[in-house]
Amino acid sequence: MRAWQAPSVPEVPGNGPRPVVHDTAVGKPVDPTRGDDRAALYVCGITPYDATHLGHAATYLAFDTLGRAWRDAGFDVEYAQNTTDVDDPLLERAARDGVDWQDLAASQIDLFRRDMEALRILPPDDYVAVTDEVERIAEAIAFLQETGYAYSVPTPDSEGDDLYFDVNRPTESWALGDESRLDRETMLTLSAERGGDPDRAGKRDPLDPLLWRAARAGEPSWETEVGPGRPGWHIECSVIAGDRLGLPITVQGGGSDLVFPHHEMSAGHAAALAHQPLANAYVHTGMIAYQGEKISKSLGNLVTVRGLLDDGADPRAIRLALLSHRYSDDWEWFDGELASATRRLATWDAWASGGAGHADDADDVVARLRARVADDLDTPGAVAAVDTAVAGGTRSTPALVDVVDALLGIRIG
Repeated sequence: MRAWQAPSVPEVPGNGPRPVVHDTAVGKPVDPTRGDDRAALYVCGITPYDATHLGHAATYLAFDTLGRAWRDAGFDVEYAQNTTDVDDPLLERAARDGVDWQDLAASQIDLFRRDMEALRILPPDDYVAVTDEVERIAEAIAFLQETGYAYSVPTPDSEGDDLYFDVNRPTESWALGDESRLDRETMLTLSAERGGDPDRAGKRDPLDPLLWRAARAGEPSWETEVGPGRPGWHIECSVIAGDRLGLPITVQGGGSDLVFPHHEMSAGHAAALAHQPLANAYVHTGMIAYQGEKISKSLGNLVTVRGLLDDGADPRAIRLALLSHRYSDDWEWFDGELASATRRLATWDAWASGGAGHADDADDVVARLRARVADDLDTPGAVAAVDTAVAGGTRSTPALVDVVDALLGIRIG
Protein backbone atom coordinates (compact mmCIF):
# COMPACT_ATOMS: atom_id res chain seq x y z
CA MET A 1 0.00 0.00 0.00
CA ARG A 2 1.21 3.51 -0.78
CA ALA A 3 2.52 5.51 2.17
CA TRP A 4 3.00 9.27 1.83
CA GLN A 5 5.56 11.62 0.33
CA ALA A 6 8.76 11.89 2.33
CA PRO A 7 10.04 15.30 3.45
CA SER A 8 13.58 16.24 2.57
CA VAL A 9 16.07 15.73 5.40
CA PRO A 10 19.35 17.67 5.24
CA GLU A 11 22.64 15.95 5.91
CA VAL A 12 24.56 17.35 8.85
CA PRO A 13 28.35 16.84 9.01
CA GLY A 14 29.46 14.14 11.43
CA ASN A 15 27.23 11.82 13.43
CA GLY A 16 25.23 12.11 16.60
CA PRO A 17 25.44 9.70 19.58
CA ARG A 18 23.77 6.28 19.56
CA PRO A 19 20.23 6.91 20.85
CA VAL A 20 18.86 5.31 23.99
CA VAL A 21 15.11 4.96 24.59
CA HIS A 22 12.99 3.85 27.52
CA ASP A 23 12.18 0.14 27.27
CA THR A 24 8.87 -0.59 28.99
CA ALA A 25 9.83 -4.24 29.46
CA VAL A 26 12.85 -3.45 31.65
CA GLY A 27 11.77 -0.06 32.94
CA LYS A 28 14.86 1.94 31.95
CA PRO A 29 16.57 3.52 28.91
CA VAL A 30 18.53 1.12 26.69
CA ASP A 31 20.37 1.13 23.39
CA PRO A 32 18.01 -1.24 21.55
CA THR A 33 20.37 -1.70 18.60
CA ARG A 34 22.72 -3.76 20.79
CA GLY A 35 25.74 -2.84 18.72
CA ASP A 36 24.19 -3.44 15.30
CA ASP A 37 24.46 -0.87 12.52
CA ARG A 38 20.88 -1.58 11.40
CA ALA A 39 17.76 -0.43 13.23
CA ALA A 40 14.36 -1.98 12.48
CA LEU A 41 11.30 -0.08 13.70
CA TYR A 42 7.70 -1.28 13.74
CA VAL A 43 4.99 1.11 14.89
CA CYS A 44 1.37 0.05 15.17
CA GLY A 45 -0.79 2.03 12.76
CA ILE A 46 -4.26 3.48 12.90
CA THR A 47 -7.64 1.82 12.66
CA PRO A 48 -8.98 4.14 9.96
CA TYR A 49 -12.42 5.18 11.08
CA ASP A 50 -11.89 8.82 12.12
CA ALA A 51 -9.52 11.77 11.76
CA THR A 52 -5.95 11.89 13.09
CA HIS A 53 -6.05 13.35 16.61
CA LEU A 54 -3.16 14.77 18.60
CA GLY A 55 -2.58 11.48 20.41
CA HIS A 56 -1.90 9.81 17.08
CA ALA A 57 0.24 12.71 15.92
CA ALA A 58 2.36 12.68 19.09
CA THR A 59 2.99 8.94 18.77
CA TYR A 60 4.07 9.02 15.13
CA LEU A 61 6.13 12.14 15.80
CA ALA A 62 7.99 10.40 18.64
CA PHE A 63 9.00 7.49 16.44
CA ASP A 64 9.77 9.87 13.59
CA THR A 65 12.22 11.51 16.01
CA LEU A 66 13.73 8.12 16.87
CA GLY A 67 14.18 7.36 13.17
CA ARG A 68 15.83 10.74 12.63
CA ALA A 69 18.15 10.21 15.59
CA TRP A 70 19.15 6.77 14.34
CA ARG A 71 19.86 8.12 10.86
CA ASP A 72 21.85 11.00 12.31
CA ALA A 73 23.92 8.45 14.26
CA GLY A 74 24.70 6.61 11.02
CA PHE A 75 22.26 3.72 11.24
CA ASP A 76 20.59 2.00 8.32
CA VAL A 77 16.92 2.32 9.33
CA GLU A 78 14.09 0.07 8.18
CA TYR A 79 10.59 1.09 9.20
CA ALA A 80 7.27 -0.73 8.83
CA GLN A 81 3.80 0.35 9.91
CA ASN A 82 0.43 -1.31 9.45
CA THR A 83 -3.07 0.02 9.13
CA THR A 84 -5.83 -2.08 10.67
CA ASP A 85 -8.28 -1.59 7.83
CA VAL A 86 -10.72 -4.26 9.00
CA ASP A 87 -11.70 -4.30 12.67
CA ASP A 88 -14.78 -3.96 14.86
CA PRO A 89 -14.57 -0.16 15.46
CA LEU A 90 -14.31 0.47 11.72
CA LEU A 91 -17.22 -1.84 10.93
CA GLU A 92 -19.33 -0.31 13.69
CA ARG A 93 -18.67 3.25 12.47
CA ALA A 94 -19.46 2.30 8.88
CA ALA A 95 -22.73 0.67 9.95
CA ARG A 96 -23.66 3.69 12.08
CA ASP A 97 -23.05 6.10 9.21
CA GLY A 98 -24.54 3.88 6.52
CA VAL A 99 -21.37 3.75 4.41
CA ASP A 100 -19.30 0.94 2.95
CA TRP A 101 -16.55 -0.03 5.41
CA GLN A 102 -13.94 -0.16 2.65
CA ASP A 103 -14.84 3.35 1.47
CA LEU A 104 -14.65 4.65 5.04
CA ALA A 105 -11.23 3.06 5.55
CA ALA A 106 -9.88 4.41 2.25
CA SER A 107 -11.05 7.95 3.01
CA GLN A 108 -9.53 7.97 6.50
CA ILE A 109 -6.23 6.46 5.33
CA ASP A 110 -6.01 9.21 2.72
CA LEU A 111 -6.67 11.83 5.40
CA PHE A 112 -4.00 10.28 7.60
CA ARG A 113 -1.49 10.43 4.74
CA ARG A 114 -2.20 14.14 4.24
CA ASP A 115 -1.83 14.84 7.96
CA MET A 116 1.48 12.98 8.11
CA GLU A 117 2.78 14.89 5.10
CA ALA A 118 1.75 18.20 6.65
CA LEU A 119 3.60 17.33 9.86
CA ARG A 120 6.68 16.18 7.88
CA ILE A 121 6.62 12.70 9.38
CA LEU A 122 9.02 10.35 7.60
CA PRO A 123 6.95 7.59 5.95
CA PRO A 124 7.52 3.89 6.62
CA ASP A 125 9.40 1.88 4.04
CA ASP A 126 6.55 -0.65 4.23
CA TYR A 127 3.04 0.68 4.83
CA VAL A 128 0.94 -2.45 5.09
CA ALA A 129 -2.83 -2.87 5.00
CA VAL A 130 -4.06 -5.81 7.05
CA THR A 131 -6.54 -6.67 4.29
CA ASP A 132 -3.58 -7.29 1.97
CA GLU A 133 -2.04 -9.76 4.43
CA VAL A 134 -4.99 -11.95 5.45
CA GLU A 135 -3.78 -15.03 3.59
CA ARG A 136 -0.30 -14.77 5.11
CA ILE A 137 -1.76 -14.23 8.60
CA ALA A 138 -3.99 -17.28 8.15
CA GLU A 139 -0.92 -19.34 7.22
CA ALA A 140 0.71 -18.27 10.48
CA ILE A 141 -2.40 -19.20 12.46
CA ALA A 142 -2.49 -22.61 10.77
CA PHE A 143 1.10 -23.12 11.93
CA LEU A 144 0.06 -22.20 15.49
CA GLN A 145 -2.68 -24.82 15.26
CA GLU A 146 -0.22 -27.45 14.08
CA THR A 147 2.19 -26.67 16.90
CA GLY A 148 -0.46 -26.61 19.60
CA TYR A 149 -0.49 -22.90 20.38
CA ALA A 150 -3.91 -22.28 18.84
CA TYR A 151 -7.17 -23.97 19.75
CA SER A 152 -10.78 -23.67 18.64
CA VAL A 153 -13.77 -22.43 20.60
CA PRO A 154 -17.22 -23.52 19.38
CA THR A 155 -19.04 -20.58 17.82
CA PRO A 156 -22.67 -21.45 16.96
CA ASP A 157 -23.48 -18.18 15.16
CA SER A 158 -20.59 -18.54 12.71
CA GLU A 159 -19.53 -20.69 9.77
CA GLY A 160 -16.80 -22.29 11.88
CA ASP A 161 -15.02 -21.99 15.18
CA ASP A 162 -13.11 -19.01 16.52
CA LEU A 163 -9.42 -19.67 17.17
CA TYR A 164 -7.57 -18.53 20.29
CA PHE A 165 -3.95 -18.42 21.45
CA ASP A 166 -3.01 -20.41 24.54
CA VAL A 167 -1.09 -17.97 26.74
CA ASN A 168 -0.09 -20.71 29.16
CA ARG A 169 1.68 -22.94 26.63
CA PRO A 170 5.44 -22.53 27.17
CA THR A 171 7.23 -20.58 24.45
CA GLU A 172 10.83 -19.64 23.90
CA SER A 173 11.55 -15.97 24.63
CA TRP A 174 8.15 -15.14 26.10
CA ALA A 175 5.93 -15.79 29.09
CA LEU A 176 2.75 -13.96 29.99
CA GLY A 177 3.66 -10.78 31.85
CA ASP A 178 7.25 -10.46 30.62
CA GLU A 179 6.56 -7.47 28.39
CA SER A 180 3.83 -5.76 30.41
CA ARG A 181 5.12 -6.46 33.95
CA LEU A 182 1.50 -6.31 35.14
CA ASP A 183 -0.33 -8.44 37.69
CA ARG A 184 -3.09 -10.77 36.52
CA GLU A 185 -5.96 -8.72 37.93
CA THR A 186 -4.78 -5.64 36.03
CA MET A 187 -4.36 -7.68 32.86
CA LEU A 188 -7.91 -8.98 33.12
CA THR A 189 -9.24 -5.45 33.55
CA LEU A 190 -7.26 -4.09 30.61
CA SER A 191 -8.21 -7.02 28.42
CA ALA A 192 -11.90 -6.26 28.95
CA GLU A 193 -11.35 -2.56 28.26
CA ARG A 194 -9.13 -2.97 25.20
CA GLY A 195 -10.80 -5.36 22.83
CA GLY A 196 -10.35 -8.64 24.68
CA ASP A 197 -13.12 -11.01 25.74
CA PRO A 198 -12.11 -12.45 29.13
CA ASP A 199 -15.68 -13.60 29.82
CA ARG A 200 -15.93 -15.68 26.62
CA ALA A 201 -17.10 -19.19 27.43
CA GLY A 202 -14.98 -22.07 26.19
CA LYS A 203 -11.58 -20.39 26.47
CA ARG A 204 -8.82 -22.16 28.36
CA ASP A 205 -7.75 -18.95 30.07
CA PRO A 206 -9.74 -15.68 30.20
CA LEU A 207 -6.64 -13.84 28.89
CA ASP A 208 -6.28 -16.00 25.78
CA PRO A 209 -6.52 -13.61 22.80
CA LEU A 210 -8.45 -14.12 19.58
CA LEU A 211 -6.39 -15.25 16.62
CA TRP A 212 -9.15 -15.79 14.06
CA ARG A 213 -12.75 -14.65 14.05
CA ALA A 214 -14.88 -17.12 12.10
CA ALA A 215 -17.21 -15.62 9.51
CA ARG A 216 -20.46 -14.09 10.76
CA ALA A 217 -23.39 -12.96 8.69
CA GLY A 218 -22.99 -9.38 7.51
CA GLU A 219 -19.26 -9.19 8.31
CA PRO A 220 -16.35 -9.19 5.84
CA SER A 221 -14.52 -12.48 5.64
CA TRP A 222 -11.87 -14.27 3.60
CA GLU A 223 -11.64 -17.90 2.50
CA THR A 224 -8.40 -19.27 3.97
CA GLU A 225 -6.82 -22.50 5.10
CA VAL A 226 -8.17 -21.92 8.62
CA GLY A 227 -11.67 -21.40 7.26
CA PRO A 228 -13.71 -18.30 6.37
CA GLY A 229 -13.26 -15.30 8.62
CA ARG A 230 -10.82 -12.54 9.50
CA PRO A 231 -7.77 -12.22 11.76
CA GLY A 232 -7.64 -11.02 15.32
CA TRP A 233 -5.81 -7.83 16.19
CA HIS A 234 -2.56 -8.96 17.79
CA ILE A 235 -1.52 -11.64 15.29
CA GLU A 236 -1.66 -9.08 12.48
CA CYS A 237 1.24 -7.04 13.84
CA SER A 238 3.28 -10.13 14.77
CA VAL A 239 3.14 -11.46 11.23
CA ILE A 240 3.65 -8.12 9.44
CA ALA A 241 6.59 -7.12 11.66
CA GLY A 242 8.29 -10.47 11.25
CA ASP A 243 7.73 -10.71 7.51
CA ARG A 244 8.81 -7.17 6.70
CA LEU A 245 11.65 -6.64 9.18
CA GLY A 246 12.74 -10.01 10.51
CA LEU A 247 12.81 -10.92 14.20
CA PRO A 248 13.74 -9.63 16.61
CA ILE A 249 13.02 -6.10 15.46
CA THR A 250 14.91 -3.33 17.19
CA VAL A 251 11.91 -1.42 18.57
CA GLN A 252 8.20 -2.17 18.76
CA GLY A 253 6.51 1.18 19.23
CA GLY A 254 3.10 2.62 19.99
CA GLY A 255 1.02 4.42 22.57
CA SER A 256 1.08 3.28 26.20
CA ASP A 257 -2.49 2.01 25.80
CA LEU A 258 -1.01 -0.75 23.61
CA VAL A 259 1.30 -2.17 26.30
CA PHE A 260 -1.39 -4.66 27.28
CA PRO A 261 -2.85 -6.61 25.71
CA HIS A 262 -1.70 -5.67 22.21
CA HIS A 263 2.09 -5.63 22.49
CA GLU A 264 2.11 -8.34 25.14
CA MET A 265 0.14 -10.74 22.95
CA SER A 266 1.95 -9.75 19.76
CA ALA A 267 5.18 -10.72 21.53
CA GLY A 268 3.71 -14.06 22.53
CA HIS A 269 2.57 -14.81 18.99
CA ALA A 270 5.98 -13.90 17.58
CA ALA A 271 7.76 -16.16 20.04
CA ALA A 272 5.47 -19.07 19.19
CA LEU A 273 5.92 -18.51 15.45
CA ALA A 274 9.64 -17.78 15.25
CA HIS A 275 11.06 -18.91 18.63
CA GLN A 276 12.58 -15.45 18.97
CA PRO A 277 11.57 -12.28 20.81
CA LEU A 278 9.41 -9.86 18.88
CA ALA A 279 11.65 -6.90 19.74
CA ASN A 280 14.79 -5.82 21.55
CA ALA A 281 12.81 -3.02 23.21
CA TYR A 282 9.19 -1.95 23.63
CA VAL A 283 8.85 1.83 23.54
CA HIS A 284 5.65 3.66 24.37
CA THR A 285 4.34 7.20 24.19
CA GLY A 286 2.25 8.82 26.90
CA MET A 287 -1.41 9.73 26.67
CA ILE A 288 -2.61 13.26 25.90
CA ALA A 289 -5.62 14.65 27.72
CA TYR A 290 -7.92 17.48 26.70
CA GLN A 291 -10.49 19.13 28.95
CA GLY A 292 -9.53 16.76 31.74
CA GLU A 293 -9.96 13.49 29.83
CA LYS A 294 -7.65 11.38 27.70
CA ILE A 295 -8.10 12.28 24.03
CA SER A 296 -9.92 9.39 22.41
CA LYS A 297 -12.35 8.68 19.61
CA SER A 298 -14.68 6.87 22.00
CA LEU A 299 -14.98 9.93 24.27
CA GLY A 300 -15.26 12.32 21.34
CA ASN A 301 -12.98 14.95 22.92
CA LEU A 302 -10.79 15.09 19.84
CA VAL A 303 -8.35 17.78 18.88
CA THR A 304 -7.55 16.79 15.32
CA VAL A 305 -4.59 17.72 13.18
CA ARG A 306 -6.91 18.48 10.28
CA GLY A 307 -9.07 20.74 12.43
CA LEU A 308 -6.06 22.77 13.54
CA LEU A 309 -4.77 23.02 9.96
CA ASP A 310 -8.17 24.05 8.65
CA ASP A 311 -8.22 26.80 11.29
CA GLY A 312 -4.99 28.17 9.82
CA ALA A 313 -2.36 26.61 12.07
CA ASP A 314 1.17 26.35 10.72
CA PRO A 315 1.93 22.61 10.72
CA ARG A 316 5.41 23.42 12.00
CA ALA A 317 3.82 25.01 15.07
CA ILE A 318 1.75 21.87 15.72
CA ARG A 319 4.91 19.81 15.50
CA LEU A 320 6.81 22.20 17.77
CA ALA A 321 4.00 22.19 20.34
CA LEU A 322 4.12 18.39 20.53
CA LEU A 323 7.93 18.27 20.64
CA SER A 324 7.85 20.59 23.66
CA HIS A 325 6.60 17.66 25.77
CA ARG A 326 8.47 14.45 26.59
CA TYR A 327 7.22 11.65 24.39
CA SER A 328 6.79 9.20 27.27
CA ASP A 329 4.90 11.56 29.61
CA ASP A 330 1.16 11.82 30.05
CA TRP A 331 0.16 15.46 29.63
CA GLU A 332 -2.77 17.73 28.83
CA TRP A 333 -3.26 19.85 25.73
CA PHE A 334 -4.51 23.35 26.46
CA ASP A 335 -5.82 25.74 23.84
CA GLY A 336 -2.85 28.05 24.48
CA GLU A 337 -0.32 25.37 23.43
CA LEU A 338 -0.57 26.25 19.76
CA ALA A 339 -0.33 30.00 20.32
CA SER A 340 2.80 29.54 22.43
CA ALA A 341 4.40 27.32 19.79
CA THR A 342 3.50 29.80 17.05
CA ARG A 343 5.27 32.60 18.93
CA ARG A 344 8.33 30.43 19.49
CA LEU A 345 8.38 29.48 15.81
CA ALA A 346 8.24 33.13 14.74
CA THR A 347 11.24 33.84 16.98
CA TRP A 348 13.15 30.92 15.49
CA ASP A 349 12.28 32.01 11.93
CA ALA A 350 13.52 35.54 12.58
CA TRP A 351 16.71 34.18 14.13
CA ALA A 352 17.37 31.77 11.25
CA SER A 353 16.91 34.45 8.61
CA GLY A 354 18.72 37.24 10.47
CA GLY A 355 22.37 36.18 10.19
CA ALA A 356 23.53 38.35 13.11
CA GLY A 357 25.35 37.14 16.20
CA HIS A 358 28.48 35.09 16.83
CA ALA A 359 29.20 31.69 15.32
CA ASP A 360 31.85 30.58 17.81
CA ASP A 361 29.54 28.27 19.75
CA ALA A 362 27.30 27.09 16.90
CA ASP A 363 29.07 23.72 16.82
CA ASP A 364 28.43 23.36 20.54
CA VAL A 365 24.72 23.98 19.99
CA VAL A 366 24.66 21.31 17.26
CA ALA A 367 26.32 18.89 19.69
CA ARG A 368 23.81 19.75 22.45
CA LEU A 369 20.87 19.19 20.10
CA ARG A 370 22.24 15.83 19.08
CA ALA A 371 22.91 14.84 22.67
CA ARG A 372 19.42 15.81 23.86
CA VAL A 373 17.59 13.93 21.11
CA ALA A 374 19.80 10.85 21.56
CA ASP A 375 19.08 10.87 25.31
CA ASP A 376 15.70 9.14 25.29
CA LEU A 377 14.32 11.55 22.68
CA ASP A 378 14.56 14.56 24.98
CA THR A 379 12.92 16.94 22.53
CA PRO A 380 11.97 19.49 25.23
CA GLY A 381 15.69 19.70 26.01
CA ALA A 382 16.49 20.12 22.32
CA VAL A 383 13.87 22.87 21.99
CA ALA A 384 15.37 24.58 25.05
CA ALA A 385 18.83 24.37 23.47
CA VAL A 386 17.56 26.26 20.42
CA ASP A 387 15.85 28.82 22.66
CA THR A 388 19.13 29.33 24.55
CA ALA A 389 21.07 29.77 21.32
CA VAL A 390 18.57 32.35 20.08
CA ALA A 391 18.54 34.27 23.36
CA GLY A 392 22.32 34.10 23.69
CA GLY A 393 23.03 35.64 20.31
CA THR A 394 24.41 32.55 18.59
CA ARG A 395 24.46 33.04 14.83
CA SER A 396 22.18 30.69 12.89
CA THR A 397 24.77 28.93 10.76
CA PRO A 398 23.62 26.64 7.93
CA ALA A 399 24.70 23.59 9.96
CA LEU A 400 22.66 24.74 12.94
CA VAL A 401 19.55 25.39 10.87
CA ASP A 402 20.03 22.02 9.19
CA VAL A 403 20.31 20.08 12.46
CA VAL A 404 17.04 21.64 13.68
CA ASP A 405 15.46 20.35 10.48
CA ALA A 406 17.19 16.96 10.50
CA LEU A 407 16.44 16.10 14.14
CA LEU A 408 13.32 18.09 15.01
CA GLY A 409 11.81 18.10 11.53
CA ILE A 410 11.22 21.86 11.58
CA ARG A 411 12.55 23.96 8.70
CA ILE A 412 13.12 27.50 9.90
CA GLY A 413 14.17 30.73 8.23
